[in-house]
Parts: sequence; structure tokens; C-alpha cells
Amino acid sequence: MADLRAESEPLLSRARGGRGRDCPAGSAACRSVRGGPGARSRRDLCFDQAAVFIEDAIQYRSINHRMDARSMGLYRLYYSNVSQWILSFTIFLILFLAFIETPSSLTSTADVRYRSAPWDPPCGLTESVEVLCLLVFAADVSVKPLRIRRLLRPFFLMQNSSLMKKTLKCIRSSLPEMASVLLLLVVHLCVFTVFGMLLFAGEKQGDGQDRERLMYFHNLPEALTSLLVLLTTANNPDVMTPAYSKNRAYAIFFIVFTLIGSLFLMNLLTAIIYNQFRGYLMKSFQTSLFRRRLGARAAYEVLSSMIAEGEAHPQEVGVKPQDFLQVLQKVQLDNSHKQTIMEKVRSYGGDLLSADEFQKLFNEFDKRVIKEPPPRPEYLSPFLQSAQFFFSHRYFDYLGNLIALGNLLSISVFLVVDADVLPEDRDDFVLGILNCVFVLYYLLELLLKVFALGLPGYLAYSSNVFDALLTIVLLVLEISTLAVYRFPHPGWKPEMLGLLSLWDMARLVNMLIVFRFLRIIPSMKLMAVVASTILDLIRNMRAFGGILVVVYYIFAIMGINLFRGVIVAPGNGSLAPDNSSATCGSFEQLEYWANNFDDFAAALITLWNVMVVNNWQVFLDAYRRYSGPWSKIYFVLWWLVSSVIWVNLFLALILENFLHKWDRCSHLQSLAGDSDTTYQGRVELLFRDVLEEPAEEELMEKLSHHPHLPLCR
Repeated sequence: MADLRAESEPLLSRARGGRGRDCPAGSAACRSVRGGPGARSRRDLCFDQAAVFIEDAIQYRSINHRMDARSMGLYRLYYSNVSQWILSFTIFLILFLAFIETPSSLTSTADVRYRSAPWDPPCGLTESVEVLCLLVFAADVSVKPLRIRRLLRPFFLMQNSSLMKKTLKCIRSSLPEMASVLLLLVVHLCVFTVFGMLLFAGEKQGDGQDRERLMYFHNLPEALTSLLVLLTTANNPDVMTPAYSKNRAYAIFFIVFTLIGSLFLMNLLTAIIYNQFRGYLMKSFQTSLFRRRLGARAAYEVLSSMIAEGEAHPQEVGVKPQDFLQVLQKVQLDNSHKQTIMEKVRSYGGDLLSADEFQKLFNEFDKRVIKEPPPRPEYLSPFLQSAQFFFSHRYFDYLGNLIALGNLLSISVFLVVDADVLPEDRDDFVLGILNCVFVLYYLLELLLKVFALGLPGYLAYSSNVFDALLTIVLLVLEISTLAVYRFPHPGWKPEMLGLLSLWDMARLVNMLIVFRFLRIIPSMKLMAVVASTILDLIRNMRAFGGILVVVYYIFAIMGINLFRGVIVAPGNGSLAPDNSSATCGSFEQLEYWANNFDDFAAALITLWNVMVVNNWQVFLDAYRRYSGPWSKIYFVLWWLVSSVIWVNLFLALILENFLHKWDRCSHLQSLAGDSDTTYQGRVELLFRDVLEEPAEEELMEKLSHHPHLPLCR
């Protein structure tokens, strides 16, 4: 009960920086810190509160939650690595159900002409898994959920990522500006559609002008569709050719349309999306920075309130380094960052940490920690020392890269030489011998590097781990090849066993050697900027990729509900013509039969092909004929969401990453090796240089209104 009473009392018993006033000497809060039977439990509670605030600051979370012991225990349990892993796996599982539930995607092909009957899961299997997943989400679902529930699954993925929700809010805020340009695009399409129908109103059969009308401007919907596709340049120059063949002047119509629509309005849309999205995203990250600073300040206030009056000068305020180190042990953080921060704290000595010094410690959480490699083995023999120096030198790595280049060249040369030779007539004797030599060298290189660096030192470098795994796989494949096909000899040609022979698998794995050459990129400054941008994009793709997964998922489910079974193979009463009688360039003539919405996996591939927009007019025409003209609305909406909005957002992310890397100040500092600028490539850090630090008065004002952390005024 004493603990509960203490939790309801003010945690911060002293004003900071001259604001407010000290608590009365007899206040329970001050007594609980200085001594008494509840001092120990009170101290532990303050440490737990500070640890939670620090974790909130690290993860940019809000601190407006309950701070009693029980609530903090549940809060930390929810955000623990195990709980988050379980939640992430559950989200993956419920999204993966779409591949196995009816209509199942578990067939070898999606082609409607050759597809076998898909596996039908037992009744209740996928539903039971889904109910278990929804229980993990603590959602109120029935035992027999409706099919519409599948459209709601992706939102669990979005709710599990703060950056994804932040990105989605920025997209929503940018929609009005996007709509203005889209309206201009609609006007542009309508004007040129009407103008085109008037221009190509030919009367004579067989001339170029009439063929243009019949093929592309027969009626208003077809004319609008033709120009919409031309806006993406997918049907260029096909849509222009009939009229252009009749008269050169008709090319002016299509060139002007493309200049205004594709080169001006579409790029203007890209610029607006980039500018607006960047602005809203920066505001969002400004809020995140404020949450981090607020969490850090709250932790500082909790820890500084624990200083008893007799332990320091009455005017001296701060946090004991030993208290912060003790709290840091409770924080969920990787050991490498913990060690770095502990060394930083120890560098201040025994002096109290000020609020500014305490805030600066949180910059360490964003820095990349460069681990020191383990010590190398010590050899007494001068010969072994010389060998260790040579095999650990970068020139030995250059030699390995040169050998790998020879390996790739040998494979490429024989691919060119044997291009016109039938597989059964090829002789792989020379290439088989060379492959044995290369594999033996890779094995020797591995052993010599282990000798020079030691096993821990060798495994400390990710490049060495990659080389070791590749060498082991090549060695196993080579031994298996020799065991099955014997040693290479004139006329040696391994037989095909299954999809690939062991020999073909060895050659395929050999091509992975090309990744060794990526190591030279950091030594080339321009390529290093590009490579680091790509790596940062990969790290930051969780939010943008997650939104794309959500969009794909929703449109795939909608597509299955709308178009399942629409595409039917020719024959057996189908209205689809066979390949011999189909129009050139049509869905049937191009044999696009695998592009359908009969199952979830096939729907995803179809949506991908439409997003790329190459030949997407074929899909528009086919589904118009098989399901009706209203199907165009679905595909146009998908084009707008995927190709126009999402691709431009991805372009904005690329530009922001690259410009941040290319910034002269940060670029020069990184080249100079300034450790203070070596930050992790996270989206939140792209705007570090332009974000405004919140004022201390603003932090204290916000902290004073914390619902469960009353300041003592």
C-alpha cells in the first residue's frame, strides 16, 4: 500500500532551472526519496520509470501513458522483442493465408490452359488460423467471419508500424495538391479526346485516317482509353501510326499531347508530390523529435528528483552518472550501443549530468557502432609473422578479386562459345578443370585468412562470412559433381537430373562471386554515395514497402472478387479465340493466359504487370471484352495508386536520401571520418539538420500536463 500511495504522489519533487518552487520539506514525495521504509521501492520505481521514458525516447513514442508499476510492466512486455516478434509473425501469418485459402495459389502455373486443380484446404483450417491471429490482435471477431474480413487484414500491418502510419498520414495530407494536378490531367485528356474524335472522323474505308478512327477513336470510351494509355507511353507509336502513315501532320497532335501530358503534367505531379510529401513528412518528424526530447527530459526529471538534499549543494541540479548507468541496464537496447553510451557517461567523471548533457547522450542511440575486430593470433616464428602480414593485407584481397574475375570471365567465354552448340554436343572438360581449380583456390584463401586473422577475426567481417558460405556451397557441389559424374575428361558432359544438374548448379552459384566486387565501391567516392543511398533505401523500405503490400493486398482481393473465372482457356465452349485467329497484339495472341485473378498469387503478378504499364492496354482491352467496360475503372484506379502515387513517393524517398548524402557539409565530414556524423540511415535522421530543437520551456510545459506524472510546483 505504501508503494501505491507513493505512485499517486508527485514524482518530481524539485523545480528545474529556476521554474516553480521546491516541495515543502514535509511532503511525502521528498521524504520517500530521502529515507523511510519505502525509500528502496521508491527508488526502484523511479529507475523503472526512467527506463521506460528512455525507451520511449529511443523509439520516438509518446510518454502519455500510465506510470504505475503494473502498467509499466505490461507496457514493457508489449514492446519487448518477443512480443513484437510474435505480433509481426502473426501479421505475416494472417496475410499469408490468402495464398492457401480458397482460391488456393498452390499450383505450378497460373496459366488457365494448363493449370491443375488447386489444393482445397480442409474446412475450418484457414478460418481457425485466422481466428487465432485475430485473438492475438485482441479483435472482436466471430467464429464464422465474413469474406469481407480479408480486406481488413492489411490494416493490422499498418497499425504495427509508426513510420508506416506517419507515411500514410503524409500521403493523406498531400492528396489535395495531387488532386489539383490530376484534375488538370483529366481536363487534358478530355480536351484531346474530343479534339481527336473530331480530327479522325474519316469516312472512306481503308485509308489511314479511317483506320485511326476505327482502331483508337471509334467512340468516346475507346478514345479516352487510348489517350490515357498514351499518357503512359505504353502504346506509343502504335496509336499514332495509322494516321501518321496517311499524313505527316497528324503526328503533331500526338506529340503535343505527349509533351503536355507525359512530360509536363506528369512530371509536375511528381514535383508536387515530392515537395508536399517532404513538407508533411518533415512536420511529422518534427513531432517525433519533440517526443524524443520530451521522453529524455522526463527521464532526466525523474532521476534528478532522487538527489537528496544532503548529497549536493541546494542549487545544484542534475543526474548522478551511476544512477543513469543503473537505469541503462534495464533499457531494451543492444549491447554495443549500451557500451558506447556507458563510455560516454564515464567520460563526464563523477559530476552530475546537466539537462543538456543528458539530452546529448540520446544522439548516441542513432550512431552506427563500429565494433573493434578481435585481436589477431600472435605467432613467434618470423616466417609465420611474415605470412600473417601478407595474408591479412588488402593486396591479398585484391588477388582474390582478380581470381574471382578470372572465374567469371571463364564462365562468360564458354557461354558465348557454346551458345550455338546443342547441349548434348557440348564438351565441358576444360571448364570442369577450371572450376576445380577455382574452388580449390577459394578454399585455400579461406584457410589462409583464418590463419592470419584467427577464426573470430575472420568471422567479424560480413564479407568474409559471405565468402566462407559461398566457398562451402561450391565445395559441396564440386564434391557431389565429381562423385556423380567422375573427374572431368575429354567429352565430359554431366547429365541433367531434374531442373538443373549438379554441374549447372555449381556454375550458377559461381556467378555469386560477382558480389565480391561490390567491396571496391567504398573506395570510389561517387559510387560510395550512390551505394550508401541504396543501402539506406533498403533499410527504410519497411514503411513504404509495407504500404505497397497493403495496397497490393486490397486490390488483389478486390480483383479476385470481381474477375475470378473471367479468363477462360480457348475451347470447351469458351468465347476466347485460339491463338491462330486472335488479333495481333491481343491478350490471346500474346498468350497472356497466366495473367488472371483466379487466385491470390496470380492476382499479385497481374497487378505487378499493370503497374509497370508496359502493354497494360492489353489488359484493359481483354477484361473489357470478358467482363464489361466497367472493368477499366479498376485498372485505372490501380494505375493511379501504384504507378502515379506510390512510385512518385518512392522517387521522393530516393531524392531525399540522395540529396542528404550529397549535401556538401555532411559529405565532406563523412569523408573526413568524423564519428559524430556517422549515423544510421534511418528516415527519421534525413531531416536532422533542418529540424528545430524544441525549447526547454515548451518541454517543461508539456511535461507539466502529463496525466500520470504530476510536476511538483
